[in-house]
Amino acid sequence: MIGQLEQQRLRTRHHPTLQPPANFRLRTLGDSWASSQGTRASMRSNRGRDTGPERRLRSSLHREGLRFRVSARPVPTLRRTADVLFTKYKVAVFVDGCYWHGCATHGSIPATNRDFWVAKIEGNKSRDKETDELLVERGWFVVRVWEHTPVEHAVALVRLGLEESQAGRAARALRADVR
Repeated sequence: MIGQLEQQRLRTRHHPTLQPPANFRLRTLGDSWASSQGTRASMRSNRGRDTGPERRLRSSLHREGLRFRVSARPVPTLRRTADVLFTKYKVAVFVDGCYWHGCATHGSIPATNRDFWVAKIEGNKSRDKETDELLVERGWFVVRVWEHTPVEHAVALVRLGLEESQAGRAARALRADVR
């Protein structure tokens, strides 16, 4: 029986496209932002989509007969992905996590590696604001809700965005609560 290293060697010898690039370097924990292996494993396991709050919101919207796209780009050339997207009405919905987006009520900054996390969360908030501005400039209604926003309030805000879009009002950003 051939060992894993021997299998890898055979694969790369017979398939030159599987060779790592010349500047390839295996990252170690010392290269990582994480303060420990446990922290790294925990953060890497966080979902980028289909989180509990997103699924609850989508389920409620679907139950009300609304149809939408999930985890899609409102503007294909813009590297931003909305959690829920109503393309016909140009309404993009973002469900922001309290930790990652700096919720004033529930957000917290870890004591370990504090400078990294402050910069990370501030960068996320800045990108959220820029996303709102870019989408509104392109005629999209942007709905932002926090993960802790009650689902019925989030649904009401989405409905408001849809109604304003259908009425032909000027695009704007709608938020569940003030940042």
